[in-house]
Amino acid sequence: MSAKKAVPTKTLKTKAHAKKAKTASKKKELSTMKPHIAKVTVNIGVGESGDKLKKAETVLEGVTKQKPVQTLSKTTNKDWGLRKFMPIGCKVTLRKKAAETFLLSALKIRESKISEYSFDNQGNFSFGVPDHTLFEGQKYDPNVGIFGMDICVTVENPGYRIKRRRIDTRKIPQRHQLTKEATMKFITEAFHVEVVE
Repeated sequence: MSAKKAVPTKTLKTKAHAKKAKTASKKKELSTMKPHIAKVTVNIGVGESGDKLKKAETVLEGVTKQKPVQTLSKTTNKDWGLRKFMPIGCKVTLRKKAAETFLLSALKIRESKISEYSFDNQGNFSFGVPDHTLFEGQKYDPNVGIFGMDICVTVENPGYRIKRRRIDTRKIPQRHQLTKEATMKFITEAFHVEVVE
């Protein structure tokens, strides 16, 4: 008859310690996977250059408190009177605190409601504001008129820098990528937004 071998107490302690360390690393990994607003891009498309585009730039600078850059046409279209590289709009990219502050004011205009179709499968979402005078502190000027704008919000997990860095660029693994559902949950909790079907 063979007697059972007694497992040393030291081995049991090391196994328990390894299990605790594994659980702690999993918790740490989950905590670092909290999404954040990477940037907010505000765009006004005018479709032509000249005086109207200058007015749109003035409006965008007034709303975002940041100097806009012009967006250029990528193709030539004679029916629409477009030439390649012709300025047809303007945009501003906001990051960090400025992005969150602007997003809160824009969501307030939308009564903190976003449609479900506004979210894409990469975790980003976009919506429109029909009138710039709805923003706080903006007044109607008959010389400028009324401009609407598109707001595109890029949401990322920490670690997305690896796909943009100059040296040793890599793809984001599937397990680390954001999903539509995760973004909706993040926006609902962080900005108290209601996602409408």
